[in-house]
Amino acid sequence: MKCKFCNSLGAGIESLERRTLLSASPLLVTAANSFLAHLAYPNEIVSTVPPNGDENPYGVAFVPQNYSGGGKLQAGDILVSNFNNNQNQQGTGTTIVETTPKGKQSVFFQGKTGLGLTTALGVLSRGFVLVGNVPAPGGAAVDGPGSLLILDSDGKVVETLKSSAFLDGPWDLTVDDHGSTADVFVSNVLNGTVTRLVLSVPSSGDDVKVLSEAIVASGYEFATNPAALVVGPTGLALNTATDTLYVASTGDNAIYSIANAETTPFHLGKGKLIFQDNNELRGPLALVLAPNGDLITANGDAINADPDNIENSELIEFTPTGQFVTNYQLNPNAGGAFGLAIQTIGDQVTFAAVNDISNQLEIWSFDL
Repeated sequence: MKCKFCNSLGAGIESLERRTLLSASPLLVTAANSFLAHLAYPNEIVSTVPPNGDENPYGVAFVPQNYSGGGKLQAGDILVSNFNNNQNQQGTGTTIVETTPKGKQSVFFQGKTGLGLTTALGVLSRGFVLVGNVPAPGGAAVDGPGSLLILDSDGKVVETLKSSAFLDGPWDLTVDDHGSTADVFVSNVLNGTVTRLVLSVPSSGDDVKVLSEAIVASGYEFATNPAALVVGPTGLALNTATDTLYVASTGDNAIYSIANAETTPFHLGKGKLIFQDNNELRGPLALVLAPNGDLITANGDAINADPDNIENSELIEFTPTGQFVTNYQLNPNAGGAFGLAIQTIGDQVTFAAVNDISNQLEIWSFDL
């Protein structure tokens, strides 16, 4: 959350500082068999600022390897959504930036003024992109529940999904893509719920339909916030093998799990608390499942901020049973961490994280 408590650094200054810090101090706390232990300085750093000057990158999503949708996208590309405009006003960003594996940047989508594109960003194999928006005119206060936009492979809006019950501030999402259908889980920052939408996805044309919708979790803390605009349930990670959905609840400063997430017809409350550590969690935001089975979350620092201003912008690794593993500092200043994404192809892993302070996408590639 670039927000109001972050001190921006020039990209060059920050890069030099990051290199110095990473080589001289325990910013990277290693642990045996940890995922984050593979991270050193990023293999690639690219700007997320489009020509219109949008800032504060939030969502990150890979175009999947089985992508068949054509258009502007190709397998392995990375999309990033922007939450702020060029005046750094929250809830006003309108762009999704596309980065190729070779680092070439272009604008995939530019919407109407004042959208406020969120971390809710995903790409379907048949060529559709899902992105949430939570508008805040002038960057001061949220205006309405927002919506979930469905874009085609050329960045054209083909559907706008709205619902005060099921899409009340779509803040993050995760997708289980089955080709002709997709289970989409959405965290709602304005009512503290997690929704499951089942979409019908055509092989041609753009007639995406909602087959069903349900609220599978509820009761998470949500509120306005002077630094982050709003806080509520954010990151979602789905283990399809166990049908377990993990939820990063920013306001609760905790991680929960929801059993039978793809099949349950019921509200399951917050689910099972699996990780709550005030020494490590500082308002968890994005959440991903690593190839080693651990979970990675991004600390946003708007909740339980470090009083010593040292443990800022950290990525936190922990096991699904709630054991802390290790951490990695993305930026020495507060509010730099938000969206995360992982793509695994064989033994090769690509990990991407946005740095809200420098308005950059940082990318690591390595073999497990």
